[in-house]
Amino acid sequence: MSFTSIKELLELSEKSGKEVWKLAFEDDYNERNVSMKNSWSKMTAMWLAMKASSDNYDGNIKSHSGLSGGNGLKMKNYADKCLCGDFIGQVMSEAISVAESNACMKCIVAAPTAGSCGVLPAVLIPFVKKYNTDEDTIIKALYTSAVFGQIIAERAFIAGAAGGCQAEIGTASAMAAAMLVYLRGGSGVQSANAMAFALKSLLGLVCDPVAGLVEVPCVKRNVIGAVNAVTS
Repeated sequence: MSFTSIKELLELSEKSGKEVWKLAFEDDYNERNVSMKNSWSKMTAMWLAMKASSDNYDGNIKSHSGLSGGNGLKMKNYADKCLCGDFIGQVMSEAISVAESNACMKCIVAAPTAGSCGVLPAVLIPFVKKYNTDEDTIIKALYTSAVFGQIIAERAFIAGAAGGCQAEIGTASAMAAAMLVYLRGGSGVQSANAMAFALKSLLGLVCDPVAGLVEVPCVKRNVIGAVNAVTS
């Protein structure tokens, strides 16, 4: 994608009368010189892979290090008793489960990185279940999240090694917040505001993994990022 600032994106959206997702969609297939169908199919495949990373979670396995595994299942069993409510309980469960799947070498979608792979599906999957969202809307929401993530990558970092965990979990959280606003019928400006709320709430989050592995505190930070996206 070729956008370099939120201001540019929003100004183009206002000038063209096109929603943010549409601009992201058009930019993707034009920049990669592929058909509209190819672009849409690729994003659909990412959504299906996110769903699969959740559906295929196995709470009985541990990562090779032994540091991760099983907590997603514990949270799933506790979700309906969660003090924050059932929806946030599901968000927390999904975030842990998908992040643990990454640590256990299962298939995930790096959105935007493997270390932050739990955030977007954690927000999106419970939302889709709660509101019975159709696939067309889901894909548009993912394009919305993608363009905001791309701008962060362009202007700052998405790699924890380069910019700290705020770059990974923070970016994922910002992307998820912008996506949720779209799903709730909000405008591009409102998505940008939610993105800013989410990102600034995680500024200063250093990358400090135990033994250099993307497990501790990384898995739990997916939960923090996912819940932060919802509040934002």
